[in-house]
Amino acid sequence: AVVSTQSKQWYQRRVRAPKDIDKLDAEVDVSTKLKYVYDAITLTRHSLEGKVPLIGFSGAPWTLMGYMIEGGGSKTMSKTKKWLYTCPEESHRLLKIITRVVSDYLIQQAIAGAQMLQVFESSAEYLGPELFEEFCISYLQEIALSVRKGLAERQVPDVPMIVFAKGAYHSIAKISYTGYDVVGLDWTVDPNIARDFCHIAVQGNLDPCALYAPKEELTEKVAEMVRQFGVRNYIANLGHGIYPDMDPESVKTFVDTVHRVSEEIMNKGDPFNQLYT
Repeated sequence: AVVSTQSKQWYQRRVRAPKDIDKLDAEVDVSTKLKYVYDAITLTRHSLEGKVPLIGFSGAPWTLMGYMIEGGGSKTMSKTKKWLYTCPEESHRLLKIITRVVSDYLIQQAIAGAQMLQVFESSAEYLGPELFEEFCISYLQEIALSVRKGLAERQVPDVPMIVFAKGAYHSIAKISYTGYDVVGLDWTVDPNIARDFCHIAVQGNLDPCALYAPKEELTEKVAEMVRQFGVRNYIANLGHGIYPDMDPESVKTFVDTVHRVSEEIMNKGDPFNQLYT
């Protein structure tokens, strides 16, 4: 169970040791256990009346494993990383359980009406290239494959999928081959490097805190971001989540600038931007 307050979330029943894995309901039926989520998605989809797309999402295996072991957010993820070094087999066992549940969860979201799915590996930044490849990449790939297979078996139309591995700049190329349609980028990734190493569409990547900047400065930062990424195979977005105290007017400035600069680029037919079509 997850307990929420205004400041944080934590798990009431932490997985403190490998033996605790046996206490988990590894075969949980998320279609019934989380029915209230899917009911909310269906209701929201109908309420939107096609005005904007509805995006479903889930945390990714490594990130969720961290919450289960740490009990909540962590600045070091040291308890969880200790598992990777001292009990790798048990770590993989837990990650496999989470992967199956996440896959089923996302399938049910698409069935309920989600038109796109995003997988958040928000704690990828705590892993170097070797640990990321061993304990993240294969599970991200398995989710993409399982979701597409599950939807096909149920004769549900496929939906686009986004993978966002915060801080995994070292593995952008590998991430782009895990079966997703879009790679989300955090604000530490250089747009030119992302375009050079990522062969599919990208999303991002303005520093969320840039929304605190004066309007003129924010406008220029957003415009430069769009110019660097180009206008094709690109979803303009922040490089992570928006913060509760953000001024809605700053969000409007972001959106309006994206639309204006994108239109300018397309009307101009800038050959530099056409490199990324």
